[in-house]
Amino acid sequence: MSFDLQPVLEGELLRLRPLRPEDLHDLYAVASDPLIWEQHPSNDRHQVEVFKGFFREALESGGALIAIDSKDGQVIGSSRFHGYDGAKSEIEIGWTFLARSRWGGAYNGEMKQLMLRHAFRFVNSVVFLVGPKNVRSQRAMEKIGGARVGSRLDGSGRESLVYRITAP
Repeated sequence: MSFDLQPVLEGELLRLRPLRPEDLHDLYAVASDPLIWEQHPSNDRHQVEVFKGFFREALESGGALIAIDSKDGQVIGSSRFHGYDGAKSEIEIGWTFLARSRWGGAYNGEMKQLMLRHAFRFVNSVVFLVGPKNVRSQRAMEKIGGARVGSRLDGSGRESLVYRITAP
């Protein structure tokens, strides 16, 4: 059974579905907030041309999901599955961002739980790469049960902290 990188996942608060080219405007409306990116290694992602590159890469990845608020249908962020490794029984979840209006509550937790539940149908381990200065994301990882297991270079050659969650 091969890993389905772009499922439709539904929870009480949000719905995740495959990212589509026509989502650019609505997703950029969220991503244009510079405070979302202030601790992120790519802290210029709020700029339209930089975001367009990020969005293009997300589409090309084949694993990007858009997050939609179940209550009002509003786009509130996105995340991705990446780097499926059947031999290691592992996948990465990353590139996640949410509108600041959804920070500190249950949205990130539900998003990750939906994605983890899906991932654990195919793999035994999920990894997350977090920038060393991105304290918000580090705390969020710890909040959902991620254990820091080391560091490594990300796809851009930057040092990243590695968090892991294993199947129950």
